[in-house]
Amino acid sequence: MTKTLFANFSLFDGTKNEIQDNAWLLVDNVTGKITEVGTANPPTADEKVDLAGKYVMPGLINCHTHVTMNPNPSDGDTIANVVASTVRGVKNLHTLLKSGVTYIRECGSIFDIDITLSKLIDAGLIEKTPEILPSGRPYSMTGGHGDFPNFGHLVDSPDEMRKAVRQGQKIGAKAIKVMATGGVMTENDFMDDPQLSTEEIKAAVEEAHHKGNIVAAHAEGNPGIMNAIKANVDSIEHGFYVNDEEIDLMLAQKTYLTPTIVADWAIPKFGEGLLPDWEIKKAADALDDLCKNIAHAHDRGVAITLGTDAGTPFNDFSMTPVELQLMVKIGFSDYDALITSCQNSAKLLKIDNEYGTLEPDKYADFLVLDNNPLESVKAVQQEDKAVYKKGQRAY
Repeated sequence: MTKTLFANFSLFDGTKNEIQDNAWLLVDNVTGKITEVGTANPPTADEKVDLAGKYVMPGLINCHTHVTMNPNPSDGDTIANVVASTVRGVKNLHTLLKSGVTYIRECGSIFDIDITLSKLIDAGLIEKTPEILPSGRPYSMTGGHGDFPNFGHLVDSPDEMRKAVRQGQKIGAKAIKVMATGGVMTENDFMDDPQLSTEEIKAAVEEAHHKGNIVAAHAEGNPGIMNAIKANVDSIEHGFYVNDEEIDLMLAQKTYLTPTIVADWAIPKFGEGLLPDWEIKKAADALDDLCKNIAHAHDRGVAITLGTDAGTPFNDFSMTPVELQLMVKIGFSDYDALITSCQNSAKLLKIDNEYGTLEPDKYADFLVLDNNPLESVKAVQQEDKAVYKKGQRAY
């Protein structure tokens, strides 16, 4: 059993708000897992990597991506064929890893491509990508947000939802995504339009939870946010207009919130003259409100996870570190922004026994940075940072 010693660095291990100087990690080269962590007096090993006094932190976990989508056109290009979409998905996965993302939850993939990609990655047939908790296609009402070509499972009753989710899980979906409200990218609906009903979403939750899987609800406004929480989803995605009544219930049920601030921010910032006026207006009108409401939910103790909605307009697959910066801008501490990934995202995805923090018996997924991320979370935006996956350098 060969081991590699990583030494001579300052460590943020993701468990506490501190940097450990003169740190080292010992990694099993077969399993890719950490066997020991310490400071000073490192052990001997078969191989040694000197990290030259830099900063090491856990790889990022992005809870909301759409790897088969194209962030350039306003519609995400869901009309692309399955081959082109698969090639795009692999390229986007490479970009995610290079940006520092070592694990993702997909939240809607055309042709169920993410399910196949996940199996190929787990089999070692695709390299230099994050691992995927796949969702397959999302579940939407006819004419609702997600009723795009090749994209949504269209369901219009609890029974239709139950059958569709069973079929999705049969082929390998592990994270069910439901659409509880309208959204920015659909012209004829709005954030406060309720879509899938509480009873329809409950059917999805029951079927997913029977299999030990999780349910994410696209829910931007009211009453759709409340409908999804009452259905006992595991996470609210976006949650731009979350209110105190909903926060009370989220705290009681331990519901997570994935804000995807960067997705809304990018549309008015980069879309002028390139996106439809109605799309820019919807995003711009919501931005101040969502910043206030997300900050309030965080202040009240809702568990915030890290997700970007990558693949939406001008929100490309390198933007995860920007989401952290936007969290800090609305009032999170640098540490609180980082633990949205290290702790909360890992717990939501039920992978916290092996991922998220740099501790013994967890995978050696980590980033090597020039600057201290606890002093400024912008340190994670470093373009030439080293990215390690299971103890092997990927970038």
